[in-house]
Amino acid sequence: MSETWILPLVQIAVVLNAILISVTYIVLLERKVIAWVQSRLGPMRVGPWGTLQPIADVLKLMLKEDITPIRVDRPLFTLAPIMSLVPALITFAVIPFGGHVTLFGHDVPLFIADVNIGLLYIVSVTSIGIYGIILAGYASNSKYPLLAGLRASAQLISYEVAVTMMLVSIVVTSGTLSMVGIGEAQRTSGVWFAFIQPVALVVLFIGGLAETNRSPFDLAEAEQELTGGFHTEYSGMRFALFFLAEYANMIVVSGVMVTLFFGGWLQPFPNIAALSFLGFVPGWIWFLVKVFFFLYLFIWIRATLPRYRYDQLMRLGWKVLIPVALVNLAVTAVVKVLR
Repeated sequence: MSETWILPLVQIAVVLNAILISVTYIVLLERKVIAWVQSRLGPMRVGPWGTLQPIADVLKLMLKEDITPIRVDRPLFTLAPIMSLVPALITFAVIPFGGHVTLFGHDVPLFIADVNIGLLYIVSVTSIGIYGIILAGYASNSKYPLLAGLRASAQLISYEVAVTMMLVSIVVTSGTLSMVGIGEAQRTSGVWFAFIQPVALVVLFIGGLAETNRSPFDLAEAEQELTGGFHTEYSGMRFALFFLAEYANMIVVSGVMVTLFFGGWLQPFPNIAALSFLGFVPGWIWFLVKVFFFLYLFIWIRATLPRYRYDQLMRLGWKVLIPVALVNLAVTAVVKVLR
C-alpha cells in the first residue's frame, strides 16, 4: 500500500531537484554560448572555467536584500513570482522522461503520471503562468511593469490560438491526448511526427518562444524600452523566482516538443533494423540529448536574432500563424479521414 504514494513522492523529489539544478546551469550555458558567439570567454572566475558561477549567483540572490517598494500591492507583489514558477514545475508531472526500467526488481516508470488527458493538462497549467507576469505588472504600481503585463497578455492571446490548433493536429495524428501515448504512437508509426507534421513543429516552436518571453519575442522584458519589464521593481529571491520560471518553462517547452515531434525517449527510427544498435543507449539519455538540442536552439536564437517590434509580433500571430494553423488542422483532418 505504501508503494502507491512513496514512489510518486520520490519521483517528484528527484524531478524537482533535477529541474532546479538544471536551471542554474542552463543560465551558465546561455552566458557561455552568447559569449562564444560574441568572441568572448564568458564567466571564468568562479571555479574551473567558471563552472561554479551558478552557485555564486544563487548565493548572491539569496543574500541580497529583498526590497518591497512602498506603493506596491504587497500580497499580489509576492504572489506573482510564485504564480509564474509553480505552473512551470507542476507541468513536469505528465512529461515522460523515458519508458519503464527495472529497479531493485520493480518495474519503475520514468514519468510521474500517465494521464489520459496529459496534453490538455499541459495547455491548461502553462496558461496560468502568464497571470504571474500580469499580476507583477499590476501589483508593482509602476508604468513599465504595467506596460509589460499588457504586452504579455496580448502576446499570449495572439499565440495561444495557433499553438492550441497545432496541438489538436498532433492529437488527430496520434489519436490520443496522453503524452506517453503520443510517444508510443510514434513507435508504432515508425517515424517521428516531425516528418508528418513539419508545419506544426515550426509553429509550435515559434509559439513556445513567444509564450516563454524569449528572444526575439521578449517584449515583456525589453530592457531598451521598459527598463526591466515586469520584474523592474523586484529584487532578491522574488527576482530569482521569475528567472527560475523562465528557464523552467524553456525546459517544459523543449520536453513537450521532443515528446510530440521527436519520439520522446525513443531512439531515432526504432522500427528500422539497421539502426537497432542504437538501442543500447537508455531512453532517458535520448530524451535528455533531444531536450538539450532545443535548449541550445533557444540560446542560439537569443544570441543571433534581433527583437521584433510589437506590431510585427501581433501581425505574425494573427495574420500568419493562426491562418497557417487552421489550414494545417483542416488538411490533417482530411488526410486522417481518407486514410
